[in-house]
Amino acid sequence: MNVLIVSDSFKGCMTSSEANAQIENGILQADPSIQCEKFTISDGGEGMVEAFEQVFQAELLQAYAKDLYGKPIFVDWAYDAKTKTACIEAASVLGLTLYPLEERHVLDSSSYGLGILIKQVQKQREIKRLVIGLGGTGCNDGGMGLAASFGAVFYDRQHRILRPCTRNLKRIAFIDKRNFYFSHDCQLIAACDVTNYLLGTQGATYIFGRQKGLTPTNLMDIEYGMTVLRNKIDQTFHVDMNESPGSGAAGGIGGMLIGLFGATMQNGIEVLLEGGLKEKIAQAHLIFTGEGQSDAQSSCGKVVSQIGMMAQEYDKPVIVVSGALGRGYESLYKQGITALFSTADRAMSFQYALLQGPKNLCQEAYNLMRLIRTIQRSNLDD
Repeated sequence: MNVLIVSDSFKGCMTSSEANAQIENGILQADPSIQCEKFTISDGGEGMVEAFEQVFQAELLQAYAKDLYGKPIFVDWAYDAKTKTACIEAASVLGLTLYPLEERHVLDSSSYGLGILIKQVQKQREIKRLVIGLGGTGCNDGGMGLAASFGAVFYDRQHRILRPCTRNLKRIAFIDKRNFYFSHDCQLIAACDVTNYLLGTQGATYIFGRQKGLTPTNLMDIEYGMTVLRNKIDQTFHVDMNESPGSGAAGGIGGMLIGLFGATMQNGIEVLLEGGLKEKIAQAHLIFTGEGQSDAQSSCGKVVSQIGMMAQEYDKPVIVVSGALGRGYESLYKQGITALFSTADRAMSFQYALLQGPKNLCQEAYNLMRLIRTIQRSNLDD
């Protein structure tokens, strides 16, 4: 029996490769004769660099940058010399989890460090295509900092230069673009699973702002600031940051990348498909996947739904083992998922669930494979 294991990361608990390893351990404990193949995956969030490195046997390198509050940081990035393609993660420099909750100040956050990372990577290698994973960021500045890192200067009504950060969005009066420059010889791929637009009740601020640290009292204020940024960018560069699906990704960085940098929006899984995932699905007898929580959002292009739909093409069964099953997870049944299970075996706190996550994932895979093998043997006996 050939089993393909292709789990997403369990955010804050396990990377994709770590989750795959725990599922494999459980399966082999149930039956050592099973042939397991693991495939590291990411939809553009944390783990995109690791997935890219493993899928394409890319070179893992380090680069200097600054984090979302301007502090120096060194981060990993991957380079495929065969195709001159690089992969970076916005979350590595702007990640929500880089700081504990009590030390997060989203109004002072900036995407400036992502621009530094892009330029540092371009200095180290010849790059024709740059994949930027956009998930898991903690800033909400609409890419104001990113534009500033490539030479755009933002001014207020008193002609004072503004620091590019979330709280200064509404203060933008005009933009000096004379020193802005980005070479379009390098094709940018903005990798994420988000289709939200920059503005509106389903946009970057209202949908993702609270998880970054914005309060209900300042959501409207920041949404107004995002509108100011969009209008001033349109006025100066003649591009509309709000016209494309995915422009709300990463606190609006998606809209800046598409509008100002000519980036193409693509699901992270689609980038990794070039590593032969579809062929592996076609050859497998059974597929295991999973994520931190499966709910209604999972059916909107996240890893488990993408795996389910690909497996459906080849009539392959897919088992999802996630940390939790939230409201609306049933929608995944229509996307090729055979069955869903949670690793939570009792009532527990979130922190305890994180600690027990690897052990419980292994145990759940073990239990499921024991059941599957018992049913198979029973059918043979009949």
